[in-house]
Amino acid sequence: MSSGAEEIGRHYDERSPIGDELRDGQIHMWYWFDRHDDATLPEAVHRMSRKVTDTLGLRPGEHLLDAGCGPGETAVYLAGQFGIRVTGITLSAYEIAQGGKRAEAAGVADRARFEYGDFTALSYPDNSFDAVLALESLQNAPDLATVLAEFHRVLRPGGRLTFSDFSLESDRDPARVAKFVETLKLGALPTLPEWLDLTRAAGFAVEEYTQCGPRAFGMKTKYLETAMRSRDEITAKFGESAVGEFSRNHLGFFAPRKDQIGYVIVSARKPG
Repeated sequence: MSSGAEEIGRHYDERSPIGDELRDGQIHMWYWFDRHDDATLPEAVHRMSRKVTDTLGLRPGEHLLDAGCGPGETAVYLAGQFGIRVTGITLSAYEIAQGGKRAEAAGVADRARFEYGDFTALSYPDNSFDAVLALESLQNAPDLATVLAEFHRVLRPGGRLTFSDFSLESDRDPARVAKFVETLKLGALPTLPEWLDLTRAAGFAVEEYTQCGPRAFGMKTKYLETAMRSRDEITAKFGESAVGEFSRNHLGFFAPRKDQIGYVIVSARKPG
């Protein structure tokens, strides 16, 4: 394991437990239609899960690689909803354990498994998967070209890739963006056109893409308001010190202005 992979694994081991509790097994972004949307935080996060994964067009019996699977709720949902097999990989021991518990509890442990995996050097043979999902996990890749090439390799001809992640929408006030990048340990922060260029350069045919930043990062104030409703409950479970540290660790996430950070969803296919 590289030192960089170890650092990312520790990053999620430390931050995922409270994020897991707040968002019910999903630690990625939310999707609110507007300030008056009354969806809870877990509901808004699950809404993003559905929005991203629906673009894969999953069919019963297919095998999905969930690359950067988080605490497992998305993989468990997909296995149950679509009758597919899911292999979830992560650098976090906490997330592997949580994913396994969720799969057992949901009765899909035979179809959703979780294991250590570094997506810069996947252990799977060529043409192993029908689809690959990278829901907000490419942000931590040390080299996006390498990871996208690995996804291309392990997909069968005609297989699909969907990823979602942050994008740079404005380079004004770069200090705020730099703090965001440092806090999330981003390897890069491409613009939407740059994300598309990277995908095509890896050999994929881009079929669909969207920018939903205003309903994701643009709703960061709504996230704070909604999350604060659970503060007492979270503090009772984890302690004031842990919650305070969690909050301090995420201050940089909120540093950029809401129009500086976008959120892109890109769907592509391996020709064949």
